[in-house]
Amino acid sequence: MGLTKTEIFTEEQNHLAIMLKALAHPARIAILEHIIKANACICGDLVNELGLAQATISQHLKELKNAGLIQGTIEGVSVCYCIEPKAWAKLQGELGIFFQSYKNISTCC
Repeated sequence: MGLTKTEIFTEEQNHLAIMLKALAHPARIAILEHIIKANACICGDLVNELGLAQATISQHLKELKNAGLIQGTIEGVSVCYCIEPKAWAKLQGELGIFFQSYKNISTCC
């Protein structure tokens, strides 16, 4: 696979792409929906909730955390995850700006 030329894009474009890439999997969407619905840090067993293997869930949580969308704390032998509020607000704002930038022009192809 070829190299991507991320250096030619702005920091904001690269960061938005990283966050959206992390969202681009249905299991990650389900994990985020579960965390949001709980409205608290999730320390419980997502395996029972989502029906995926623990290793699979751990990998998805790692991707979400690496993108900055969630944060985690270690409590004993378990890790608790919750939404990272600043990153979530930034994503919401950047997507809002991105979607609002389109003006429906009826003369387009």
